[in-house]
Amino acid sequence: MLNRRAMSDVVFEKVEKRFGEHVAVRGVDLLVRPGEFVTLLGPSGCGKTTCLRMVAGFISPTSGRIVMGGRDITALPPYRRNTGMVFQSYALFPHRTVAENIAFGLQVRRLPRADCAARVKDALRLVRLEPFADRYPGQLSGGQRQRVALARAVIIRPEVLLLDEPLAALDLKLREELQVEIKRIQSALKITTLFVTHDQGEALSMSDRVAVMHDGRIVQIDSPQALYERPSSRYVANFVGRTNLLDVIVREKLAAGMVRVETDGARKISLTVAAADSWIEIGTRCLLGARPEHLHFGEGRANTIAAKVRTATYLGNIRYVDAEIADGQSFAVQVRPGEPTPARGEVVVIGWRPEACFLLKE
Repeated sequence: MLNRRAMSDVVFEKVEKRFGEHVAVRGVDLLVRPGEFVTLLGPSGCGKTTCLRMVAGFISPTSGRIVMGGRDITALPPYRRNTGMVFQSYALFPHRTVAENIAFGLQVRRLPRADCAARVKDALRLVRLEPFADRYPGQLSGGQRQRVALARAVIIRPEVLLLDEPLAALDLKLREELQVEIKRIQSALKITTLFVTHDQGEALSMSDRVAVMHDGRIVQIDSPQALYERPSSRYVANFVGRTNLLDVIVREKLAAGMVRVETDGARKISLTVAAADSWIEIGTRCLLGARPEHLHFGEGRANTIAAKVRTATYLGNIRYVDAEIADGQSFAVQVRPGEPTPARGEVVVIGWRPEACFLLKE
């Protein structure tokens, strides 16, 4: 059986990594709880893969320390860390069969042949590749090869599973299938997992928590829902999903946690937001954010803005309309199923509830 070892946490304590003059990771503090699935999300060069490789032991921090399961592993070589790693490029041995690739880590650890065979059988069943045990990597699809890599990583019963953009080389359908498979296997094994990706959809659909990285720092870590619905900054709001942002000034604090704001442009528009953050004071300049799917066409909402349709985008199951509001700014609205798409040049009214938007510091 692929019984897991005791679950371990992973802790970053003020971790920094420099490559010459370049600072790749800047004072990162992070706790990945035992059995938790945490994703490091961000664009290329933000430091997410560097963080993962420091946990694996492939590179060492310039300062700070990394603790796993209560043990300081900062200076330990990779072979003394009980981690399993899955790479974007699969890193399979082309001259070994599927079963032989999966067994490699056990053979290095000199596990008895009978035990090795039993665990390989369990691993093949876990990733649903029993019929492919005797095939070679070149005879498999990209998704099947990634399953082999995943089986090879978990068969050694690691305390922590590390996944470095494992789905980036796959097409959309395979990526979606593997997202479900990876989460299923992680949940079945209850293994602490640190996942790296630049794909927001992967991060939101698979993770218990998501840490958004920018310029070597974690700028927000939260549950997928909180991250999407209540981003902490302009950067997070723009990176995680699509959002509309308006420059506004706080004009009045209302009852029940409501705030009245006014657009900061030539044409003043008064809007109401459900926001009780402690930093919000009368006169504060900030940003109002609203997601396209929370907006509607037509009157009957607490907040309304007149706009002129610029473009309509058809994406199969989703349609977006970009409309020009005051001062030439663009607002995106997701058209609801069964609702007609406004024509280019048409003047529309965009409305939303106070609870459907949020305020951000500038």
